[in-house]
Amino acid sequence: MTVFFTYSFISVISFSESDGNKTQVTEFVLTGLTDRPGLQVPLFLVFLVIYLTTMVGNLGLIFLIWKDPHLHTPMYLLLGSLAFADACSSSSVTPRMLMNFLSNNHMISLVECITQFYIFASSANTECFLLVVMAYDRYVAICNPLLYPVVMSNIFCIQLLSVSYIIGFLHPMLHVSLLFRLTFCKSNVIHYFYCEILQLFKISCTDPRVNMLLIFVFSVFIQSFTFMTIIISYSYVLFTILKKKSEKGRSKAFSTCSAHLLSVSLFYGTLFFMYVCPGSGRAENQDKMYSVFYTIIIPLLNPFIYSLRNQEVIGALRRIINT
Repeated sequence: MTVFFTYSFISVISFSESDGNKTQVTEFVLTGLTDRPGLQVPLFLVFLVIYLTTMVGNLGLIFLIWKDPHLHTPMYLLLGSLAFADACSSSSVTPRMLMNFLSNNHMISLVECITQFYIFASSANTECFLLVVMAYDRYVAICNPLLYPVVMSNIFCIQLLSVSYIIGFLHPMLHVSLLFRLTFCKSNVIHYFYCEILQLFKISCTDPRVNMLLIFVFSVFIQSFTFMTIIISYSYVLFTILKKKSEKGRSKAFSTCSAHLLSVSLFYGTLFFMYVCPGSGRAENQDKMYSVFYTIIIPLLNPFIYSLRNQEVIGALRRIINT
């Protein structure tokens, strides 16, 4: 750990005598995933491959949807938006982590730290609501197929996407504004690989209970509301699929929905453990494992979950390659 403290010179702002001559930390040290020197280069190579694959998968899917007219439908517009949110989520965390693997200077300013948190939180919140819209899209497509072109018009789909992004980017502003009420004078060392908000609370000199309460309340509300909406939608979808007489129709519907449900399970499972149950006494390494899965692995998996068994996406890829 000595390498991190060698570079942990702190930019400070002196308080007045009434504030007890305290100093406020304005730069932090991110310790990263491990402090073992022998693992830095191997981990860099592993996460570099993961990041490049994530970008190729998500941006490639967006390009494919944009390029192929057959994919200009609400379902694929939503899928492209999810891929964009995943690309933003991964890019908010992974490049900084990769730099730290090869650098002895792990400093990050307070503004950069809060900006990193905001971009990641906005992407994650947007993804919650995008998954709801995608569940509603499948509900209409399978339960009311004749009304689908009318209900899920492109204009209505764009409106739903706009609402998802607006809520997703506005909600973290509340937590960002409350972060500025905190002062950091205990330590400038964040034992994590990115500026995760709960880690900032741990080194705050100001009582963060108000911040933690709002994190808990909003996390429970947003995750419960979006998750229950998805479950209700897919309950109706499941009953409708089971009523279908055509084996081919049931198979196609299950194939489409299973990818979405797998993505929902991975996303909400880790999200729940990260923010709804933050006080369960988990080990630090276990927290990091959840975070790596949530911030890096899920954005890697999503484009492949939605694409590998999707014949329309595979067909579009073949058409692009053959042109």
